[in-house]
Amino acid sequence: MTNDELIAALTAIDAVRFGEFELSHGGTSNYYVDKYLFETDPGCLQRIAEAFAERVGDETLAGVALGAVPLAAVTSVESGNRYVVVRKKAKEYGTAKRIEGRFESGERVVVLEDIATTGKSALDAVEALREAGAVVDRVLVVVDREEGARELLADHGVELEALVSASELLAAHDADGEDDS
Repeated sequence: MTNDELIAALTAIDAVRFGEFELSHGGTSNYYVDKYLFETDPGCLQRIAEAFAERVGDETLAGVALGAVPLAAVTSVESGNRYVVVRKKAKEYGTAKRIEGRFESGERVVVLEDIATTGKSALDAVEALREAGAVVDRVLVVVDREEGARELLADHGVELEALVSASELLAAHDADGEDDS
């Protein structure tokens, strides 16, 4: 899977939108990468699973709830690696777990995410996994918005690896000559 193929797949489903958007961390942006479009399109999701599977080795996968759970599930099927789900906080009922699924203390885990902006969500998942005994030093994302996630994660000994960057997506959009308004 090449970057160009994934960029073409994201472009084909209009995953990048232009306008004024509020982002989950409270900031605003003149473009938005719609993760729900690429996570619900079977063809695009398959391409992402293939690209992630090429990079995960034999590590256990961790999907951050809710957005990265489909990514972890399809990558698990593609790679044969099992996965866990990391909640933003422990649920208050049932088993009251923050991490769902099985892994052993000392096991290597790679966190999968949809879009990285500040990196806070991914870092929260890394810290929860580390507290539970996992060895985590990598986060794989579909799109890096290039707004500080790489640096924040690096400050905590974690490498951010993106399938594509926002600048690559925006350059492809500009090359298509589409109107940004």
